[in-house]
Amino acid sequence: MNCQEMQNSGWIFPTSILCIYGFFSMMKPSEPFLIPYLAGPDKNLTIDEVTHHILPVWTYSYLALLFPVFLITDYVRYKPVIILQGVSFIATWLLLLFARGMPAMQLMEFFYGLVTATEVAYYAYIYSVVNANYYQKVTGYCRSITLVASTMGSLLGQLLVSLAHVPYFYLNAITLTSVSVAFISSYFLPMPQRSMFFHRRSSQDGSDKDSPNVMNQPNYQQNKCIAMPSVNSQNLPEYQLPQIQNQNYSLAVLLHLCKDLKECYTTKKLLYWSVWWALATAGFNQVLNYVQALWDAKAPSQNSDIYNGAVEAIATFLSSLTSLAVGYVKINWDLTGEMALGIFSALDAGSLFLMHFTKNIWACYAGYLIFKACFMLLITIATFQIAVNLGMERYALMFGFNNFVALLIQTIVTVIVVDSRGLGLDIEIQASWIFLIYGSYFAVIAGIFLCRSMYTIITIKCKNPNLTKHPKELKSEELNAEDYGTRL
Repeated sequence: MNCQEMQNSGWIFPTSILCIYGFFSMMKPSEPFLIPYLAGPDKNLTIDEVTHHILPVWTYSYLALLFPVFLITDYVRYKPVIILQGVSFIATWLLLLFARGMPAMQLMEFFYGLVTATEVAYYAYIYSVVNANYYQKVTGYCRSITLVASTMGSLLGQLLVSLAHVPYFYLNAITLTSVSVAFISSYFLPMPQRSMFFHRRSSQDGSDKDSPNVMNQPNYQQNKCIAMPSVNSQNLPEYQLPQIQNQNYSLAVLLHLCKDLKECYTTKKLLYWSVWWALATAGFNQVLNYVQALWDAKAPSQNSDIYNGAVEAIATFLSSLTSLAVGYVKINWDLTGEMALGIFSALDAGSLFLMHFTKNIWACYAGYLIFKACFMLLITIATFQIAVNLGMERYALMFGFNNFVALLIQTIVTVIVVDSRGLGLDIEIQASWIFLIYGSYFAVIAGIFLCRSMYTIITIKCKNPNLTKHPKELKSEELNAEDYGTRL
């Protein structure tokens, strides 16, 4: 089979190229050392300038670009946006390496906001070029390769800093090389002929029949490596575009997407889980964005050895393990998922309190490991609870909109607390606000979900007392009933 045949009919070629792109785009040894690099002799910026004037630009640009990029990505069929992401990666690290001054670093953060806004193309591309029978397999490959690359990049950076005493500048040079390889590989991706929303009609001649919605496949839940929850609520109708004329097609698609969003969020269960998704993701992103500043406040990089890369590598590895563990826990997530959210949200709250109150950098590192691993476990559970009720198209809509709401919440927090035009708190007070208030924030989430889970379990048990009993107990009761009937 030649390359053209593989591109048109196979899944191995596009998946391999996309995995190569994902690996090199995420293999960034310099990322855990961004704050020390900006505050060091290379850029000679102050922590105040970095936190108040530079980092907020990423939040603002990400928010401004997320929704239009989401629509454009589907309209242009993914590949051009993946190439755009590669260009943005290169622009980001060229500025990090060779530009100086606060305006240049703000421009760098804008390009990185474009990088994160275009991530949707990487995760959506593969569903438009491979048969639905391979969705599970290629999703596992594409997601796992990014975790492996992130872990390897963080570990490589730590080893180079700790053992070889490599300056941060050269870590950024290695990252630039890596993202350049990713950019080159993106050109070899086959161009999709269809997409989820705007170009579905081009495949209605029969090609879509070979690519059914992955959530609606009869053997999907049995074969999926991660256990799907059993759902008692009625699933929403499958996504369908209306019959519309060519000249009004794009407008009708947008109106239909709005209608679908309304239908999704009027379902109480989906609304409840989506609210948790948005609130928790906003807190997670805020912590993730400023944790290096907290570490630098606890142990200044100019005066002590730092292990940011090792911590990020371990945190990513633990996150992958906890996410994977969900698939091997055979429980009814529809019944106990909310309790899991409550328990692990409480652990998140405790870890944030620890990071705030401790003066020991190692305890601060440990708190971060617990926080990130627990959050990744929780977001996996929430993803299952939402995805099992939806088709691929509606899941993509809710995924994008939930992240948009999370980013909107994060932007409001950034404007009020971090930005110099808001309160403009200094780094120690700012760190206290983030890690103390968000600890309380996750504690409130934990309380809500624990109360809700207890109410759900009690309500279901009252309706069906045998639901929570062990099969042996039920069998014993049946035998006793038979014996009683015989004696009568």
